[in-house]
Amino acid sequence: MEQTNTDLILIAMILNGQTDQYSLLVKRHQRFVFTLALRFAKNREDAEEIAQDCFIKAYKALGTFKQTSKFSTWLYTITYTTAMTFLRKKRLDTLSINDDETFLQLENHTSGFMANGYEKIDSYKFLNEAITQLATDDAAIITLFYQGEQSLEEIGVTLGMAPNTIKVKLHRARQRLKEKLQYLLKDEVKELL
Repeated sequence: MEQTNTDLILIAMILNGQTDQYSLLVKRHQRFVFTLALRFAKNREDAEEIAQDCFIKAYKALGTFKQTSKFSTWLYTITYTTAMTFLRKKRLDTLSINDDETFLQLENHTSGFMANGYEKIDSYKFLNEAITQLATDDAAIITLFYQGEQSLEEIGVTLGMAPNTIKVKLHRARQRLKEKLQYLLKDEVKELL
């Protein structure tokens, strides 16, 4: 998501009292904030709560946005810190790959059939499932880099790490993602045979 003049114009309008314009900023960024929150929370209800909290926090802190980075980077930093705080409070247990619930979710996501009776293999679903099985930091870095189209420097700002550290973590996250995809697709091929 690229910083646009319209983001800056909307922010100026909001700060000058036209608070109803904030809904346009929310609409512009809500999908990706939710996606990032879902990478951390691993379930829709928690992700919705995290995303809502992020937009409330961003609204309250909008006057502190310095415009030294993109608005999206600033917003995703809020998303990251909000998600980490939420997860610490909730003390979620990490799901292992062999967890029955994980396989049940995988089965629900991949068992759709086309109207003509042939099973459709949707690579996007497999990719998302593989990302959900990654560690939280790995999922965040993959999501920010590929879906958020953020640079290593921007991800570093968001996650509070050096760009070189992000580069190494991104490389390792890609390797882990590849392993997860191979595992998921191997099982899918077995089901088709």
